[in-house]
Amino acid sequence: MTGSAGSEHWAPGEQILWRYRGNGSSDVHICRPVTVVRDTDELLAVWMAPGTECVKPALADGTPVHHEPLATRYTSPRTTVRARWSGTGVLKLARPGDAWSVWLFWEQGWQFRNWYVNLEEPHLRWSGGIDSEDHFLDIAVRPDRSWQWLDEDELEQACTAGLMGEEKARRVRAAGLEAVEVIGDWGPPYCDGWEGWRPDPRWPVPELPADWNRTPAPTSA
Repeated sequence: MTGSAGSEHWAPGEQILWRYRGNGSSDVHICRPVTVVRDTDELLAVWMAPGTECVKPALADGTPVHHEPLATRYTSPRTTVRARWSGTGVLKLARPGDAWSVWLFWEQGWQFRNWYVNLEEPHLRWSGGIDSEDHFLDIAVRPDRSWQWLDEDELEQACTAGLMGEEKARRVRAAGLEAVEVIGDWGPPYCDGWEGWRPDPRWPVPELPADWNRTPAPTSA
Protein backbone atom coordinates (compact mmCIF):
# COMPACT_ATOMS: atom_id res chain seq x y z
CA MET A 1 0.00 0.00 0.00
CA THR A 2 1.12 3.56 -0.54
CA GLY A 3 1.21 6.60 1.68
CA SER A 4 -0.12 9.97 0.65
CA ALA A 5 3.24 10.99 -0.79
CA GLY A 6 3.34 7.95 -3.05
CA SER A 7 5.85 6.03 -0.90
CA GLU A 8 5.25 2.52 0.34
CA HIS A 9 4.32 3.77 3.80
CA TRP A 10 3.11 6.94 5.46
CA ALA A 11 5.80 9.05 7.07
CA PRO A 12 5.81 10.00 10.75
CA GLY A 13 3.81 13.19 11.19
CA GLU A 14 1.44 12.56 8.26
CA GLN A 15 -2.26 12.86 9.06
CA ILE A 16 -4.70 10.12 8.07
CA LEU A 17 -8.20 8.93 9.00
CA TRP A 18 -8.94 5.94 11.24
CA ARG A 19 -12.50 4.93 10.36
CA TYR A 20 -15.11 2.28 11.16
CA ARG A 21 -18.08 1.25 9.05
CA GLY A 22 -21.41 0.60 10.72
CA ASN A 23 -22.01 -3.07 11.39
CA GLY A 24 -23.73 -4.63 8.43
CA SER A 25 -23.33 -1.37 6.50
CA SER A 26 -20.89 0.19 4.04
CA ASP A 27 -21.40 3.63 5.61
CA VAL A 28 -18.71 5.10 7.83
CA HIS A 29 -20.07 6.00 11.27
CA ILE A 30 -16.83 6.56 13.20
CA CYS A 31 -14.01 8.75 11.90
CA ARG A 32 -10.95 9.86 13.88
CA PRO A 33 -8.22 12.03 12.36
CA VAL A 34 -4.86 10.78 13.60
CA THR A 35 -1.14 11.42 13.16
CA VAL A 36 1.16 8.66 11.95
CA VAL A 37 3.80 7.65 14.48
CA ARG A 38 5.25 4.66 12.64
CA ASP A 39 4.22 2.80 9.51
CA THR A 40 6.11 -0.35 8.47
CA ASP A 41 5.31 -3.77 7.07
CA GLU A 42 4.89 -4.98 10.66
CA LEU A 43 3.04 -2.15 12.38
CA LEU A 44 0.96 0.98 11.93
CA ALA A 45 1.09 3.25 14.99
CA VAL A 46 -0.98 6.45 15.13
CA TRP A 47 -1.69 9.14 17.72
CA MET A 48 -5.14 10.59 18.37
CA ALA A 49 -4.47 13.89 20.12
CA PRO A 50 -6.60 15.43 22.86
CA GLY A 51 -9.19 17.81 21.41
CA THR A 52 -9.38 16.03 18.04
CA GLU A 53 -12.74 16.56 16.33
CA CYS A 54 -14.19 13.14 15.51
CA VAL A 55 -17.37 11.63 14.13
CA LYS A 56 -19.27 9.11 16.22
CA PRO A 57 -22.70 7.45 16.16
CA ALA A 58 -25.56 8.76 18.26
CA LEU A 59 -29.26 8.05 18.52
CA ALA A 60 -31.44 9.98 16.09
CA ASP A 61 -32.31 12.55 18.76
CA GLY A 62 -28.63 13.08 19.60
CA THR A 63 -28.60 10.95 22.75
CA PRO A 64 -25.29 9.11 23.28
CA VAL A 65 -25.56 5.49 22.16
CA HIS A 66 -24.52 4.05 25.52
CA HIS A 67 -27.37 5.88 27.25
CA GLU A 68 -29.81 3.63 25.39
CA PRO A 69 -30.79 0.36 27.13
CA LEU A 70 -28.90 -2.59 25.71
CA ALA A 71 -32.09 -4.29 24.51
CA THR A 72 -32.76 -1.49 21.99
CA ARG A 73 -29.28 -0.06 21.56
CA TYR A 74 -28.76 -1.61 18.14
CA THR A 75 -32.30 -1.23 16.79
CA SER A 76 -33.07 2.41 17.65
CA PRO A 77 -32.60 4.87 14.75
CA ARG A 78 -29.16 6.46 14.61
CA THR A 79 -27.29 9.37 13.13
CA THR A 80 -23.73 10.65 13.36
CA VAL A 81 -22.50 13.63 15.35
CA ARG A 82 -19.26 15.56 15.64
CA ALA A 83 -17.53 15.76 19.00
CA ARG A 84 -14.05 16.54 20.27
CA TRP A 85 -12.05 13.82 22.00
CA SER A 86 -12.01 14.82 25.64
CA GLY A 87 -9.52 12.27 26.89
CA THR A 88 -5.76 12.55 27.26
CA GLY A 89 -5.05 11.11 23.82
CA VAL A 90 -4.78 7.55 22.52
CA LEU A 91 -1.91 5.70 20.86
CA LYS A 92 -3.30 3.06 18.48
CA LEU A 93 -1.25 0.11 17.24
CA ALA A 94 -2.32 -2.25 14.46
CA ARG A 95 -0.48 -5.11 12.80
CA PRO A 96 -1.49 -5.98 9.21
CA GLY A 97 -3.90 -8.91 9.14
CA ASP A 98 -4.71 -8.91 12.86
CA ALA A 99 -8.41 -8.91 13.76
CA TRP A 100 -7.76 -6.38 16.52
CA SER A 101 -5.82 -3.24 17.34
CA VAL A 102 -4.20 -2.32 20.65
CA TRP A 103 -4.74 1.13 22.18
CA LEU A 104 -2.76 2.74 24.98
CA PHE A 105 -4.35 5.11 27.50
CA TRP A 106 -2.71 7.44 30.00
CA GLU A 107 -3.94 9.51 32.92
CA GLN A 108 -3.03 13.18 33.27
CA GLY A 109 0.71 13.63 33.69
CA TRP A 110 1.43 10.64 31.43
CA GLN A 111 0.71 8.06 34.11
CA PHE A 112 0.12 4.91 32.07
CA ARG A 113 -3.34 3.46 32.69
CA ASN A 114 -3.92 0.42 30.47
CA TRP A 115 -3.89 -1.26 27.10
CA TYR A 116 -7.22 -1.81 25.35
CA VAL A 117 -7.65 -4.52 22.71
CA ASN A 118 -10.34 -3.56 20.20
CA LEU A 119 -11.63 -6.58 18.27
CA GLU A 120 -12.30 -5.51 14.67
CA GLU A 121 -12.01 -6.43 11.00
CA PRO A 122 -8.43 -6.47 9.67
CA HIS A 123 -7.86 -3.00 8.28
CA LEU A 124 -8.57 -2.00 4.70
CA ARG A 125 -5.86 0.46 3.78
CA TRP A 126 -6.55 3.27 1.32
CA SER A 127 -4.85 6.50 0.28
CA GLY A 128 -6.40 8.58 3.07
CA GLY A 129 -6.24 6.14 5.95
CA ILE A 130 -7.63 2.82 7.14
CA ASP A 131 -11.16 1.40 7.41
CA SER A 132 -12.46 -1.39 9.61
CA GLU A 133 -15.61 -2.64 11.35
CA ASP A 134 -15.86 -2.86 15.12
CA HIS A 135 -16.66 -6.29 16.54
CA PHE A 136 -18.06 -5.20 19.93
CA LEU A 137 -15.88 -7.49 22.08
CA ASP A 138 -12.86 -5.89 23.77
CA ILE A 139 -10.14 -6.73 26.28
CA ALA A 140 -8.64 -4.50 28.98
CA VAL A 141 -5.00 -5.21 29.87
CA ARG A 142 -3.58 -3.69 33.06
CA PRO A 143 0.05 -2.74 33.72
CA ASP A 144 0.38 -5.79 36.00
CA ARG A 145 -0.39 -7.96 32.92
CA SER A 146 -3.81 -9.03 34.21
CA TRP A 147 -6.67 -8.75 31.73
CA GLN A 148 -10.45 -9.03 31.44
CA TRP A 149 -13.08 -9.31 28.73
CA LEU A 150 -15.20 -6.23 28.07
CA ASP A 151 -18.58 -5.80 26.35
CA GLU A 152 -19.43 -9.48 26.07
CA ASP A 153 -23.07 -8.45 26.57
CA GLU A 154 -22.85 -6.08 23.60
CA LEU A 155 -21.58 -8.85 21.35
CA GLU A 156 -24.46 -11.09 22.41
CA GLN A 157 -27.00 -8.31 21.85
CA ALA A 158 -25.52 -7.51 18.43
CA CYS A 159 -26.11 -11.13 17.46
CA THR A 160 -29.67 -10.98 18.80
CA ALA A 161 -30.31 -7.79 16.82
CA GLY A 162 -29.04 -9.43 13.62
CA LEU A 163 -25.96 -7.26 13.23
CA MET A 164 -23.70 -10.29 13.39
CA GLY A 165 -24.34 -13.93 12.52
CA GLU A 166 -23.30 -16.76 14.82
CA GLU A 167 -20.51 -17.90 12.50
CA LYS A 168 -18.98 -14.44 12.45
CA ALA A 169 -19.41 -14.19 16.22
CA ARG A 170 -17.46 -17.45 16.58
CA ARG A 171 -14.65 -15.96 14.48
CA VAL A 172 -14.65 -12.85 16.66
CA ARG A 173 -14.38 -14.93 19.83
CA ALA A 174 -11.59 -16.99 18.25
CA ALA A 175 -9.72 -13.80 17.38
CA GLY A 176 -10.18 -12.70 20.98
CA LEU A 177 -8.57 -15.93 22.19
CA GLU A 178 -5.66 -15.33 19.82
CA ALA A 179 -5.25 -11.85 21.28
CA VAL A 180 -5.31 -13.35 24.78
CA GLU A 181 -2.49 -15.72 23.79
CA VAL A 182 -0.37 -12.74 22.81
CA ILE A 183 -1.12 -11.14 26.17
CA GLY A 184 -0.21 -14.35 27.99
CA ASP A 185 3.11 -14.53 26.12
CA TRP A 186 3.60 -10.80 26.66
CA GLY A 187 4.46 -10.45 23.00
CA PRO A 188 4.40 -7.31 20.86
CA PRO A 189 3.22 -4.64 21.40
CA TYR A 190 3.15 -5.16 25.18
CA CYS A 191 6.86 -5.90 25.44
CA ASP A 192 7.93 -3.03 23.19
CA GLY A 193 7.95 -0.18 25.69
CA TRP A 194 5.25 1.93 24.05
CA GLU A 195 4.13 3.10 27.50
CA GLY A 196 7.14 5.42 27.49
CA TRP A 197 6.37 6.89 24.07
CA ARG A 198 5.45 10.57 23.79
CA PRO A 199 4.09 12.55 20.79
CA ASP A 200 6.19 15.13 19.00
CA PRO A 201 5.10 18.47 20.53
CA ARG A 202 5.35 20.07 17.07
CA TRP A 203 2.52 17.95 15.70
CA PRO A 204 -0.70 19.95 15.22
CA VAL A 205 -4.06 18.47 16.11
CA PRO A 206 -5.42 17.03 12.83
CA GLU A 207 -8.57 18.59 11.42
CA LEU A 208 -11.65 16.60 10.49
CA PRO A 209 -12.09 17.03 6.71
CA ALA A 210 -15.47 17.94 5.25
CA ASP A 211 -15.41 14.73 3.17
CA TRP A 212 -14.57 12.46 6.13
CA ASN A 213 -17.03 9.84 4.84
CA ARG A 214 -15.76 9.75 1.28
CA THR A 215 -15.42 6.47 -0.60
CA PRO A 216 -11.85 5.20 -0.19
CA ALA A 217 -9.56 6.05 -3.07
CA PRO A 218 -7.69 2.91 -4.17
CA THR A 219 -4.01 2.43 -3.48
CA SER A 220 -1.47 0.35 -5.32
CA ALA A 221 -0.06 -2.76 -3.68
